[in-house]
Amino acid sequence: MANLKEIRNRITSIKSTMQITSAMKMVSAAKLKKAQDAITAMRPYSSKLTELLQNLSATLDSDSGSTYSKQREVSKVLLVVITSNRGLCGGFNSSVTKEVTKTITEKYAGKKVELFAIGKKGAATLSKTQKVVSTRNDIYDDLTFDNVAAIAEKLMELYIDGTYDKIELVYNQFKNAATQLTQVEQFLPIKPIEGGNVSAVNSDYIFEPSKEEIVLALIPKSLKTQLYKAMRDSFASEHGARMTAMHKATDNAKELRDDLLLKYNKARQAAITNEILEIVGGAEALKN
Repeated sequence: MANLKEIRNRITSIKSTMQITSAMKMVSAAKLKKAQDAITAMRPYSSKLTELLQNLSATLDSDSGSTYSKQREVSKVLLVVITSNRGLCGGFNSSVTKEVTKTITEKYAGKKVELFAIGKKGAATLSKTQKVVSTRNDIYDDLTFDNVAAIAEKLMELYIDGTYDKIELVYNQFKNAATQLTQVEQFLPIKPIEGGNVSAVNSDYIFEPSKEEIVLALIPKSLKTQLYKAMRDSFASEHGARMTAMHKATDNAKELRDDLLLKYNKARQAAITNEILEIVGGAEALKN
């Protein structure tokens, strides 16, 4: 059995760890509220903009379609991997990196796949086995629409000039504080409406200047919004995952502390009992 000093030192160390994990949990909870409000408010706008764009695009002739929506043979793919800059958030980052590896080996087997990493953790892990052509770790310092739009513009340029035939986003979608859903979402070319269902958006409206010009103006805005929504989803998911991980870590530390306290009290009681036995034995020896 470990001596009392060793157990006491372990208890002190665990109490310090509990203070850290508890503080991190509260910080993440505060940040999560703000991030959750932002993504919740943004989703209806993003969904409606995407729906409007898809409906308008579907009514256009193929010859008048945008270069962003034309399908071409896929030989070179870019995956935009969105992770965090910091750890201590459970399986948040590993779920994304695992999905990237799975996508490369299964979905794009035999294709040339390169990565654009947003977040230090994803870049550090995937650069060991995959080709990371670019990183952006500073975006979380000021996560605004304008800063994300600059990245979206760069991705659009890479697609238009033929550097890549397809661009996809891999990120964690926020569901709640305890649940994040890993998504592989097509960014470019613009995904057509599934099943060919087009709402009657074109029958009762007069388009000015023209339907084609409106679509061409909406596409860049829609793509920027799509990337910004993915970043916001990932940001909220990160804080939810970290809050949950730190809550579990605090609970585990409490359980370990209680076990050590029980062990410490037993060891202390045994030591006191031994001292009493030694005193009684010495007293009996003096009598004899």
